[in-house]
Amino acid sequence: MPLPSDPSTFTMGLGDHIEDLRRRVIAALILPLPLAIGLFFVADLLLAWLILPLQKVQLSGGWTPTLQVLSPPEFLLLEMKLSIVAALVLALPWILWQGWRFIAPGLYPHERRYVYILIPGSVLLVIAGMSLLFYVMLPLILQVLMLFAGGLEVPQVLLPMLTDTAHAVGTSFPVGRPEAATIGQAWIAEDGRSIEVALSTTTQDMVQLLTMPLEGRNAISQVYQLSSYINFVLALSLGIAVAFQLPLAVLLLSWIGIVKVETLRKRRNWALLVCAIVAALTTPADVFSMLIMLIPLYMLYELGILLATWLPASRMARGRTDADAEA
Repeated sequence: MPLPSDPSTFTMGLGDHIEDLRRRVIAALILPLPLAIGLFFVADLLLAWLILPLQKVQLSGGWTPTLQVLSPPEFLLLEMKLSIVAALVLALPWILWQGWRFIAPGLYPHERRYVYILIPGSVLLVIAGMSLLFYVMLPLILQVLMLFAGGLEVPQVLLPMLTDTAHAVGTSFPVGRPEAATIGQAWIAEDGRSIEVALSTTTQDMVQLLTMPLEGRNAISQVYQLSSYINFVLALSLGIAVAFQLPLAVLLLSWIGIVKVETLRKRRNWALLVCAIVAALTTPADVFSMLIMLIPLYMLYELGILLATWLPASRMARGRTDADAEA
């Protein structure tokens, strides 16, 4: 159905509005449901991708690169949850389109131009935020948090007791892999950072090895629960996705007329304070993670000022930008 050029001529009763809303909700759910079912069969790949940053940090720090499952249904329920979340994310453009088709008849043509900027811009900002999170922020945050926990060592006074106990149970291992390893034989790797155990022979000349990283004098063994880690990553992703909408929020406020570009420029100090509060709420409770979030947030605020300057409401209403005016 074509959109009306004048919304005042397009009238619908309350029952028709409710029926249209019902159809749009059903249409919006048509795509996520089969997507969730299909993604469930590749949920292992999604989990492997999500835990990859943690495993890299664990290996680099000499920790065991594993996560724990503490109940029988935990892994299955987590894969179902992850499939639903991934389906909603992939179907988000379709869901937004259905919402747009519901409200579009009530907007004037010049008002619809705003949406053509906001929706694609929102998708691009979410993609940028997720890329920054998984390739830069998440590895740094995990590194810092694990270093904090790894900094707690066994007190010096207890080390002789631990050494005596180790000798008592016969935990003196040779250094370096033997030329002909037998099942059950163990040794310390040449780099001194892990113990290798020969579990079973796969061929006549090779053995299957179990590698256990040595955590030195650390008093805390950092092995995390799988569901807790995934929930942490999903909550952080949601916070990043919402926070990265800041430029569009600034742009929308300038279009509505609530704030002016000059005011935004004069209130940079207050904006920095708000960005610091948001960064503190959307990241773990450490200063380093907050700074990692604060810097891009404030840059996004400056981007919002630039967008409000380049795309003012007056020119958007006429379908023009600064580039059009200069041409």
